Amino acid sequence: MAIFALADLHLPLGIDKPMNKFGKQWDNYVERIEKQWQAVVDKEDTVVIPGDLSWATYLEQAERDFAYLERLNGRKIIVKGNHDYWWSTMSKMNEFVNAHGFNSISFLQNNSYTADGVSICGTRGWLYPAWDSFSESDRKYFDREVARLELSLKCAETDEIYVFTHYPPMSRECEGNAFTEMMTKYNVRKCIYGHLHSYTHANRITQAKDGIEYILVSSDYLRFLPKLVKGGAEQWEDNNENNDSI
Repeated sequence: MAIFALADLHLPLGIDKPMNKFGKQWDNYVERIEKQWQAVVDKEDTVVIPGDLSWATYLEQAERDFAYLERLNGRKIIVKGNHDYWWSTMSKMNEFVNAHGFNSISFLQNNSYTADGVSICGTRGWLYPAWDSFSESDRKYFDREVARLELSLKCAETDEIYVFTHYPPMSRECEGNAFTEMMTKYNVRKCIYGHLHSYTHANRITQAKDGIEYILVSSDYLRFLPKLVKGGAEQWEDNNENNDSI
């Protein structure tokens, strides 16, 4: 068993919105994701998707994207991203996956899952307070995400806790805030996040803080290869070691 992560799949199968308009690095990305995913992920593994799974606006529009995900190996756990407009209530999303037989897909919000001795916790996150344009309106959303993170952390069943969030929880200067303090309070080991694309890869967090390792897993940063974050074959432990050249 192993735990992988890959954020920002931006699947366009339900609506016609391919990502290659954002650059050649996105050429044939749907096919590349499938090929590389199947090469490294086994059926017994878990893959967490920290946001932006699909471009669909409504849940029904995302059916083909979910069918694509269901065909891939492993158990999949999805966190909400800022472009996941299809995201609905947990009850409606669970009804949707059950009705369509998407049995390998679950959703992470105000809850947690356990895999390979790790408690998988998380929430979408929001812009961090040190962001230049952070506003009073942002404060409301930020505080709500901190509360949701704690609800998830309270559900943890093991001492080894990983947090998965769509937005980076702080800047690369590691100034810290209520979100990161919450993770420190619950002794989180790793924080895995997405959202950053193209030139903003340079804004990733490059150092640990308060004992927490921070890992960027946006799909274009990883060249669409799922990132191993726990366990698995030793040969895959450094499967993204050359990403600094992107």
